[in-house]
Amino acid sequence: MTTPKEENILHILGNKILPGTSTTINFNIAKLYTSTKVEIPIIIERSKKKGPTVLITAGIHGDEINGVEVVRQIIAKQINKPAKGSIICIPVLNVFGFLSLNRFFPDGRDLNRVFPGTKNGSLASRFAYQFINEILPVADFCLDFHTGGASRFNAPHIRVDPKNENLVAVAKIFNAPFTLFSKNLEGSYRAACAKKGKDVLLFEGGKSQSSSKEIAREGVQGTMRILQYLGMLHQQFEVSPSERNTIIIKKSTWVRAKCSGLLHIKVAIGKHVDKGEILATITDPYGKMRHIVKATNMGYIINVNEAPIVYQGDAIFHITKELVDE
Repeated sequence: MTTPKEENILHILGNKILPGTSTTINFNIAKLYTSTKVEIPIIIERSKKKGPTVLITAGIHGDEINGVEVVRQIIAKQINKPAKGSIICIPVLNVFGFLSLNRFFPDGRDLNRVFPGTKNGSLASRFAYQFINEILPVADFCLDFHTGGASRFNAPHIRVDPKNENLVAVAKIFNAPFTLFSKNLEGSYRAACAKKGKDVLLFEGGKSQSSSKEIAREGVQGTMRILQYLGMLHQQFEVSPSERNTIIIKKSTWVRAKCSGLLHIKVAIGKHVDKGEILATITDPYGKMRHIVKATNMGYIINVNEAPIVYQGDAIFHITKELVDE
């Protein structure tokens, strides 16, 4: 029989973390070819006061630096020291990919497509299994930070399953510039959380192998709003009042390149455009061809392909198509 004091102990990877303590646990997941251990630091801050446990993660894809920077700032500024409850920060989940600035695990798998994993599967699958069974169970609420893939720059936004009304309401509290209704993909961390009954907000912003101060600021400010809402943010931290409310997106569409060539972007990320507005031009290297890319519909630009060269059929712009009426 457990005593009330024992009930307030966090059990993670065989460790007992007491209330009012600061702890870093090294999650040993595998070894390099050289037999060098690969460990993931799990940074835990606990208040003496009872409260929820918030799990904050980034770096599921090793090349998504913006997300790592958001969690780093949360730790460096000591925002992760809760007024009540516990905050668990894991800035880099995919250390293998982070070392080589690669999206994938060494086995070639996308970690965000193998959850909840298997005990005896591939390296990525084994890691996902350990994470879901050893770390996720202690969390009451999760925040996961991502960026756009390759050269595609995402406007800062939250992705949320529209079926989860409670989570939609919490996304409004985070108050990113945009909130995108998005179903949970099979094998994703979000889907695994949903199946375990854990609420999770997924933040997207910026592009891979790049760091943006504006994106990091949106991620940190949104996290502070969530912690304030949960009563976990210390009073010395001030949440900047926002002059805007998050724009909720129900549907969106991609504008694709109709020809190959050099891409010249003419609009800024997050801009509201009209149908037919010029978004970019595509030229050949020889000054003979110039193709104008126009908006297919009215909406906000929530993703821009910042690659200098594109091929026919490449996605260039992601434009909102249908907003949710408030």
